[in-house]
Amino acid sequence: MMDLPRTPSFGLSGRRALVTGASSGIGLGCAVALAEAGAHVVCAARRADVLESSVAAMRHAGYSAEVLVLDQSDLIALAGAFSEPFDVVLNSAGLARHSAAVDTDASDYDAVMDVNVKGAYFLSSFAAKALMEAGRTGSIIHISSQMGHVGGPERAVYCASKHAVEGMVKAMAIEWGKAGIRINTICPTFIRTPLTEPTFSDPDKREWIMDKIKLPRVGEVGDIMGAALYLASDASAMVTGTAMMVDGGWTAD
Repeated sequence: MMDLPRTPSFGLSGRRALVTGASSGIGLGCAVALAEAGAHVVCAARRADVLESSVAAMRHAGYSAEVLVLDQSDLIALAGAFSEPFDVVLNSAGLARHSAAVDTDASDYDAVMDVNVKGAYFLSSFAAKALMEAGRTGSIIHISSQMGHVGGPERAVYCASKHAVEGMVKAMAIEWGKAGIRINTICPTFIRTPLTEPTFSDPDKREWIMDKIKLPRVGEVGDIMGAALYLASDASAMVTGTAMMVDGGWTAD
């Protein structure tokens, strides 16, 4: 009898994961997805009260999770989070301050770049260095955006930051591939979360979004959870330096 191929495991039992921006929205969804698959998840975010409530809910559901209050723009604190290596690092921390390009304030520009680019860059660097020093492989995942591949009105700074992340990930994948360290991005469309409700409640903005998305609905947090689990697990063992588009077809044309 012939041997049939086997699907690689999506399980994460015995693995440690760090999820930043984990207090709510996409970050919390990704933390739950990894915990459901068996990982112990260190949930990091700046808002201690919201983060503690989210982690308490995860523990109540039977998941293995802990709190790490962390400002990703504080590089000293960020480096300290990697005293031990993580098998999976998922960065969902991000910042958006939208305005017309001619009206962009330098302080808003710096704030977005500090979190979305500088924080993401050094998070990746610290994560990879810890894995290399331990002689271990791992997966690094960034929640990027469809706006890392296209442009959008009043989003010049945000688009610049996400395009930078996409380029950064390609270069890092080339450097770290031989060490068995994978790095990829997930690029969502507009996802319904408490932070995006003001956008969806604006009729003109909602019409623009629904015109660009080819599927007949907006994105939900659950749409990102499966992508996160795939990139975190052995199912994506041959995937690095690339972007997983979860955009409902926004970038198809």
